[in-house]
Amino acid sequence: VVSLVANLGLLGFFKYCDFFIESFAALLDQLGLHPGLPTLGIILPAGISFYTFQTMSYTIDVYRREMPATRDLVQFLAYVSFFPQLVAGPIERARHLLPQFEQARVITRAMLEEGVALMVWGLFKKVVLADNLAPLAQMVYGDSAWTGPTVVLGTIAFGLQIYCDFSAYSDIARGTARILGFDIMVNFHRPYAATSLSEFWHRWHISLSTWLRDYLYIPLGGSRRGRGRTYANLIGTMLLGGLWHGAGWHFVLWGLWHGIGLALERAVGMREAPRLGLHLRVGLRWLVTMVCVFYGWLLFRAPTLDQIVGMTRALADFSAPAWLGSFAINLAAFGLPLIAVEVWQARAAARPASRPRPLWLRMLLQGAMVAGVLLYWERADVPFIYFQF
Repeated sequence: VVSLVANLGLLGFFKYCDFFIESFAALLDQLGLHPGLPTLGIILPAGISFYTFQTMSYTIDVYRREMPATRDLVQFLAYVSFFPQLVAGPIERARHLLPQFEQARVITRAMLEEGVALMVWGLFKKVVLADNLAPLAQMVYGDSAWTGPTVVLGTIAFGLQIYCDFSAYSDIARGTARILGFDIMVNFHRPYAATSLSEFWHRWHISLSTWLRDYLYIPLGGSRRGRGRTYANLIGTMLLGGLWHGAGWHFVLWGLWHGIGLALERAVGMREAPRLGLHLRVGLRWLVTMVCVFYGWLLFRAPTLDQIVGMTRALADFSAPAWLGSFAINLAAFGLPLIAVEVWQARAAARPASRPRPLWLRMLLQGAMVAGVLLYWERADVPFIYFQF
């Protein structure tokens, strides 16, 4: 109890204190009261959302007897503050990462090759793809003259940006850890190939979705206490997951949107994988899922409720500005490399062990990525999106 209160207390104070003060003051203003409540101007410590969850998972796992308590304070502090994934995850589990500090590490050539490959791919996704998709998304979300086509393409740009940005950090973290002899969990697995919201959350920010499942959804009762309770647990879990991302009502709406979507999927049975061979059905499920996911990104990206309403209404306006063609070309130019590499990775992973990827193809691809990184380096200063959480 002391551990959970301390962790949640620190997280709540630094991340949500000013948010609740502002929200309470706005409510009083609506009631005709004007108390002029001052905010504290609290600076959010870097990575607090990530290392508080890591610390809580350790405490809960020890309490549940799922792992023994460590007797080495230095190893515990190293687990909590492991620098590759400290600032933006993945949210590691103590029973996976902590034992690695207790063992002598032997770094092999295969580890170095894997680590460098992950870091190069991560840098490419961040510097070349995400940082060039960012101005496209900002061009739409920083404007007020929206139409349906601009909202759709701008939201696609942001959806690709946040994926390239966040998965890039995870890849760089995994690569850095690998060359040091550590193994940290995979945080993304081609989420935009999902054919249901449930599958999307098995592929997107896996460390957070599994954390919420194991330490919030299942303790609340999961799906063991009837349909109504299951739907309430899903919505409540995703609502808190949205609030974890930031102190803003648009994050709450984003979590609520996904929670309601997951509940509806379970109600109609859509979360089950479609049968093989029904390509049209699979395609329709994928399309519906992506519409839900990308409208969720609109809720996530738009900073105010007024902008969410304005952009949603604009979807009914099918007029297209003159610059939309060049916008679409730029979007395709930075979106297609991501799709091409992910398709190649998927096919390579599906090959039998007796047919490894050709070395020359790997070298050619990584060389092209390094060239792209050098070409676009310092063209734009765009911090990692998840640094703000």
